[in-house]
Amino acid sequence: MEELNQWFEKGLSRYAYIHSMQVNQENLLKIYNSFHLDPFEKESLQLLQPKKYRALIITADWCGDAMVNLPIFMRIADEALIETRYFIRDDHLELMDQYLTNGTARSIPIIVLIDQDGKEVMRWGPRAPELEEFVSKKKAQLPEKETEGYEAAFKQFVKDMTNTYTEDHTSWDWIKNDLLKALQKTV
Repeated sequence: MEELNQWFEKGLSRYAYIHSMQVNQENLLKIYNSFHLDPFEKESLQLLQPKKYRALIITADWCGDAMVNLPIFMRIADEALIETRYFIRDDHLELMDQYLTNGTARSIPIIVLIDQDGKEVMRWGPRAPELEEFVSKKKAQLPEKETEGYEAAFKQFVKDMTNTYTEDHTSWDWIKNDLLKALQKTV
């Protein structure tokens, strides 16, 4: 198992990741350009700057959760001066498998914050708890996977979730607040 510092060196920069996107780039940028932290949040994040944290982010362009979580984390990282590296999940399963959700699922995004020594100081993802509850309730309304109407219902679900993720600032606040809470625990 490679050390996290070694992994960090192999990742894509934020800009390389964004420029490589072919599915959700427009929506990710829409959220990035629309999301703002308030002055108090910026001030508290600036207290993290001397820590020189870095983040390894396991993601994939097709992932709706990554589309909404990452631009919010990017804004947070800007204020805290957290250098980021991006890893496409299916190209880095050895790294992904160190961060399985519930010990089994390769759910993304996963954000791993490390210090200058490469020690993990925070792990976050794939969703804020409130968003997980919201998505779970919506998914529970889908027909069974094996039924005839599932495919169409799932496509509509994805469309609805994309709309929620790009337009509903409540979900943005859930994500922001959970990320800020996790970061506060590192201080």
